[in-house]
Formats: sequence, C-alpha cells, structure tokens
Amino acid sequence: MSRRCVFGIGAALALARPALSQGAAARTLRFVPQANLANFDPIWGTQFVVRNAAALVWDTLFGVDTNLMPQHQMLEAHEVSPDGLTWSFRLRPGLRFHDDTPVLAKDCVASLARWSARDPMGQMVRAIQQELVAVDDRSFRWVLRRPYPKLPLALGKTNGPCAFIMPERIASTDPFQQITEYVGSGPMRFLRGEWVPGAKAVFERFPGYVPRDEPAAWLAGGKRMAVDRVEWTIMADPATAAAALQNGEVDWWENPIADLVPLLRRNRQVVVDIADPLGNIGALRMNCLHPPFNDARVRRALLMAMDQEDYMRALVGDDTGMWKRLPSFFTPGTPLYTEAGGEILKGPRRIEEARRLVAASGYDGAPIVMLVAQDVAIVKTQGDVTADLLGKIGIKVDYVATDWGTVGTRRASKEPPSRGGWNIFFSWFGGADCATPASYTALRANGEGAWFGWPSSEAVEAGRDAWFAAADPAAEKAAMDRVNTAAMSDVPFAPTGFFLAHQAWRRNVSGVQKAPLPLFWGVSKG
Repeated sequence: MSRRCVFGIGAALALARPALSQGAAARTLRFVPQANLANFDPIWGTQFVVRNAAALVWDTLFGVDTNLMPQHQMLEAHEVSPDGLTWSFRLRPGLRFHDDTPVLAKDCVASLARWSARDPMGQMVRAIQQELVAVDDRSFRWVLRRPYPKLPLALGKTNGPCAFIMPERIASTDPFQQITEYVGSGPMRFLRGEWVPGAKAVFERFPGYVPRDEPAAWLAGGKRMAVDRVEWTIMADPATAAAALQNGEVDWWENPIADLVPLLRRNRQVVVDIADPLGNIGALRMNCLHPPFNDARVRRALLMAMDQEDYMRALVGDDTGMWKRLPSFFTPGTPLYTEAGGEILKGPRRIEEARRLVAASGYDGAPIVMLVAQDVAIVKTQGDVTADLLGKIGIKVDYVATDWGTVGTRRASKEPPSRGGWNIFFSWFGGADCATPASYTALRANGEGAWFGWPSSEAVEAGRDAWFAAADPAAEKAAMDRVNTAAMSDVPFAPTGFFLAHQAWRRNVSGVQKAPLPLFWGVSKG
C-alpha cells in the first residue's frame, strides 16, 4: 500500500454512524461514487459522475445494450423513409415525469434540440436537419437533408452528453447555461432537498416508472429497481472509503484505487471485480486556443516525450494485466482497432527532441496553468506524472490543485489562462466510447465546436467523415487508420495509456454489472 493511502485509515475505521433499521437498510443502497456531484446538468457538461447520476433520473429514446447496439427504450416504434431522410418516432404509452405530468412528443423535441447543440453526434445531425417537430402527443418527426443512419446510436450511446429526455420547460434552458430543475422520467427521482454537494446525493424510487418487458442490458431493457433508495456518499479520501466498505457503512464503491485492492480482497465480506471489461483511456487534454499548445509542435513534443508506462504504473500499479501502452486513440481489442501513425508513442522516449520542438515553437517560458483535481485519483495521478514530464521538456508549470467540480466548470472557459482559463486538464474515457469515431467526443477536432480544448484538424475531421460514409468494414477500417494517423500528428489530446479499473461491493449485494457506468437497476441487498 502506498503511503498516500495509510493516512486516515485509523480515523476512518473509528467512524460511527447511526444504524439504519434492518428493513430500511435492505431497501437503501449506499454508494461511493468516483467524484463529487458538484452540478447536475447532463447536457451542459460531460463529467462521468453527472452522466452516471443522470441515468437514474432521466431516460433516453434508445439505449445501447451489452453489444453496443441501440434498442428502443422510451420508444414504442420508429420508422425511416426509404431515402433515409425522414425519421418518425412513437413513444411508449404511459410514460410520466416525476412531477406526474405525461411525457409528450414536444418534450422530446425540446430535449433533442438542446442536446444536439452540445453533443458531437448531435451537432452532426443538427447540421443536416430540415425540421424536428411534434406530430401529436406521442409522435414526432425528424427530417434531414442527408441520410444519417447512425441516428439510433447517437440517441442511445453511453457517453455524455446522452440524449436524456426532460420536460419541455426544462429542456428550453439555453444549452450553455445549467438547468436548475431536475425532473426526469427514469426509474429514480432526485431528492434535491437532500442534496449536499461535496457530501451526498439521494435518489428515491419513482413509483410511476413503467419498465420495459425485456431483461435489462446496460442502458436497454427493463430498468427494474430492487431498492427504494440510493444514497451517494462522497468520500474523496480512498482510505476512508475502503474502511467504510469493510465496516459495512457503505455497500458499493465505484472505483477503489489499485493500492487498496489487496486490502479489500482480504476481507471476506467484500467482492472486488473489474468495473468495465472495455476499460479506459487516460487523457491529457491541452487548450489549443492559447500558447503554447495552440502550436501542434508543442503538442507533438508531449507525445514523443511521455512514457505511458510511467502513467499506468502510477495509476494502476505493477499488474501488467491491468494496463498497456496505447499507440492509438482507440480501444484495444475492438474490431476496428488501429495503431496507424502511432510510432511517435513507441520506442525510447525522445526528451531532447521534444525540448527542441518546444523551443522552436517560441514558447516564452511563462508557466502553463495545469488543473489537477485532487479528489479523483485517476486525475491526480496523471497530473503528478505530467508535472515532472513538462519540466523535463522545458515547460514551467503552475500546478493548480483543485477539485473535480471546479475543473468541470473552469475547463469550459475559453479565456486566456491569465484571466481564469487553463492550459491542461486531465480526464479519462470509457472504452465503449472509443471503439469508433461515432460517439468519441474527445476526438472531434472542429475548432470552436469541439470538446473542451477546442482542437482544430481538417485531417481528423475528414477521417471521421469518411468513417461515417463507409459502406463496409474495410472502408471503416481504412477511415480509422486515417483518423488515428491524423490525430497523432495534430494531437487533439494525449492518450496516457489504456487501463482497467476495479469496483468493490459488500457480499450481501447482488446484481452488480460490468459496464461502462454503474447500473443500479437489478442491484439488491440481502
């Protein structure tokens, strides 16, 4: 166990909390999420913790299953015209929001309009949209100027922003402003009165939710809740979370750090397993609007200098079955995986060449602002390794130690770093989102319309367009090669490696799934 995890274990073991009655305890699932739920607008931002909570409260028209195939969720049916331009959708009967109002087609229209302003796939649809209109209370129509056959995937994918359906009055909020009302039609409703950012968030079973008849399969099928209440308890200190899980004060911990996994495995009342078999891709995200990372040479310098093994061993540990180097932007082991153009991340690290590139760019020696959330281990570890790396290639660092909620807000600023902006932040992406360019938000390189960092690369965008237009798997693979090669040259972000993560839960909890996000339906306590 590393020294950073020893601090606080004794105090955490001594924690005492009021005991729940046996019946209430069985009906309440106590969960430790990966980070604080600092805001709760799943369209405004893309933080996983917000997406995970939102999946309890809001539902989607389609939902991807365990094969990443979109299935009807809120929909009863849909049709596509022979020319592929007109999509007609019909809602399932009986859908109701948590305020006991019916879910109507106009709610879907308003929700999709807001979502499509922020989501990369939504933006593609919006660019070719002719009309999006309600036909009657349960039916609406989306007419396009060009075919977009991947529309069901766009509406059912796992990565944020997901196309969550909200009441029209909420969905009418400016997509670049946060909503202040949290009413959905999903299996749980959000108890705003019990929300204490930094401490807890609480969800209660919605009795008006009517699940589908099919078995649940990730975001598809019948989302049947086996508990009445889900309590999220924020524990930024991993040692505290580990002690709480072992003592039975919490039931499920989303992401125990590698240092504590052996300790948890020795406890017979705790189960430890892989969280998501498709894994994760670490990400060092640079701001391409401001020096020095507005120069692609500096971004390439990072790729040629970074040793992904340093990142992965610091993040996951020495078990090489849990991580690998990644000379790619895509998920290894998936059908279209490619390493085309990835030589810059292979072989001995070229520190001196990287220093020369930085100097040639005209970098003036001003410290770059690096945002590092201290309450998320995945982020903090990447930040610590990068601080050392940047010093080696001649870049000074202003290491801003903050929290994940603040990073989520500040990274949206396009202001210069000297006026509250930033140069680097860190994140990670689920492997399910990185298998193809379809829902890969971070791989967009369309400038001002791109994800935070706003990279611009005509070559990356052309490769994405070729993938969407591909008529067969061979053409898709060729397009993937183009995207990866272009991204290694223009560097929309720096992949720090591929890694698996753990989750842990009490042995009296059943139904925990391996999935790209924690899924609460079907989870029960004995």
